[in-house]
This record gives sequence, structure tokens and C-alpha cells, in this order.
Amino acid sequence: MQSQTVQETVTTLPAMSYGQMLEQVRYNGAYPTRERAEQVVSAVLAAFGRRVTGEERVELAARLPREAARVFAAEIPATDELTGWAFVRDLAARTGGTLATTRWDVGSVLGVVARIAGPDLLDRVLAQLPSGYAILFGRAELTQAA
Repeated sequence: MQSQTVQETVTTLPAMSYGQMLEQVRYNGAYPTRERAEQVVSAVLAAFGRRVTGEERVELAARLPREAARVFAAEIPATDELTGWAFVRDLAARTGGTLATTRWDVGSVLGVVARIAGPDLLDRVLAQLPSGYAILFGRAELTQAA
């Protein structure tokens, strides 16, 4: 009976709040203020929202905190495919950041997004994206030898 109670508790835990998400990004990215973390979250999620399509897009938006989901889902998916590195370069060009700081920002945000998404959804998201995105989520990208 106790294991049933534990299972019920686990399934009814609230999702991560937007404030908690910002604090995790702030901590991971060593940003000086919550406002800076929020700017980074908005920029990265908007850019990432242009890359994810289909059921994975809907499911990821449903798992994100409401404020983050709005930013992510507000973007119309792009038709061009960008590798992970091209994604970072594109975001740097849009925000005026350097490649190094933009790569740091992307990793700080997408690392938290990976935890929110969970491994199964993240696997499906990565399967639809070109090469180079796994590392942005803090994962190794495995490829088969030719």
C-alpha cells in the first residue's frame, strides 16, 4: 500500500515553475541576475521554437512552464535545416552575441529543457533535428561508422 502512495505522489508532483526554470538557468549559466537569465531563456527558446515541429513541438511546449512555452510556441518553424553549430551561429547573429557566449547561453538553457523534457521526448526531438544538437543538450552525439 505504501508503494502505491509513493507512486501517486510522484505522478501528482507539480511541473517546474517558470521561476524555478529561470533559477536553474541562472545557476547553470552563472548569470548575475534573474533578468539576464530570463533574456537568455527567451532568446534561446524563441530560436529553438523555429527548429522543432510536429508532435514533439506540442509535447515539449506542454511540458515547459507556461511562460517559456509561450515564447517557444510563438515562433513559426523554419523550413531550412540548421546543424547544431549553425543554430548557435544564427542565434549569435540575431542577438549580437559572440559565438562563445551564445554557445554557453544555449547550453545553459537547453540543459534545463532536457531535464524538463525527459529522456524519451528528448530522444524524439533530437531524432528530427540535424546533427550537432545533442551536445547542446549536454549529451554525446553517437554516430555509426560508415
